[in-house]
Amino acid sequence: MITVQEEYSLIDRIVAGEEVLYATLVDKYKSYAYTIALKIVENKPEAEEVAQDGFIKAFQHLKKFNREAKFSTWLYRIVFNTAISYKRKTKQPLQSIENSILEYTERADHDLEKDDKQVFIAQAMEKLSEADRLAVQLYYIKEYSLDEIAELSGQNINTLKVRLHRARQRLADELKRILKHEALTL
Repeated sequence: MITVQEEYSLIDRIVAGEEVLYATLVDKYKSYAYTIALKIVENKPEAEEVAQDGFIKAFQHLKKFNREAKFSTWLYRIVFNTAISYKRKTKQPLQSIENSILEYTERADHDLEKDDKQVFIAQAMEKLSEADRLAVQLYYIKEYSLDEIAELSGQNINTLKVRLHRARQRLADELKRILKHEALTL
């Protein structure tokens, strides 16, 4: 375990030309960077790619690291932003159900109801802004703490609480609108 001062010294040496030492930082933070990426992109191979891209970006901008935050916070924000960008670029299109084959099982009704709920929630989530959607996903789905989300997103914790509250309201309003429309089309 290296101290913050030792880490800063290591960074100074890397910036001065001892680039091979960057592997020390990668080894120290690779599992947490991967965890952050995985929670956002939700795919192991893609999370590995995102974490690696985050380390590459951090290396390329290491001279700009100003030590106002810890290196780990700075790196994690880079990985976080890289994962968000990756997820935006690779949004999977919705599958058409016209060519899908459904098999009936005893649980089919329950499964269909569960699927309907997920579809309605996904539709409502799409109506939220990217920042609101991400806050809701990290807090309610990925179960990050408010402190973790605030650190990752660079937001004040009170701002984050307000964002979550308003996002829940918008989500509830959108679900009411969707379900009212669904009820009318039955």
